[in-house]
Amino acid sequence: MSESAAQAGQQGASQNPALEGSVAPPARRLGLVKTVGVLGIIGGILMIILGTIAYVAVSNELAAEKITVSEDAAAFAGQPVTGPFTAYAQAEVIQKHALASSGGKTYAELSSDDPARQTMMTASFLRASLFTSVVAFGVAALVVALGVLFVLFGWGLHRLASAPVVVNPSAVAP
Repeated sequence: MSESAAQAGQQGASQNPALEGSVAPPARRLGLVKTVGVLGIIGGILMIILGTIAYVAVSNELAAEKITVSEDAAAFAGQPVTGPFTAYAQAEVIQKHALASSGGKTYAELSSDDPARQTMMTASFLRASLFTSVVAFGVAALVVALGVLFVLFGWGLHRLASAPVVVNPSAVAP
């Protein structure tokens, strides 16, 4: 334990007479715990950065497609598709329009010679692409949130390992 940490522990014990003589150095070195804490902080920061980059990249790719949510959408009508909510809204509108053109039948329900089958297949592909972007947004947000948790846990581990004193329970009378 460093001298300044020992002095801080002795000051704390001298301010509280019940702890007098109960300050002891840690039983073993805590360097590995500090290292894990620092690695957690670094990993968390990287996760926050990479998750943010992924979120922005997906948003930019969607914006480059210049898709606009249909006017008859339940939400976000007329807005450009650049995020998870607008992508989901447009996918739902595509489904509504495709079902209207096929008489309410899905791709699997149509006969192989039905001309509406091609429309349903294209609608399915478009919806799958939009839903993939929704999932990508969710994963990117999850990575950012986990990065924040890694930073907090890493900071907590580092802080705990840096504690200046250990109370020796046998020195404190009940």
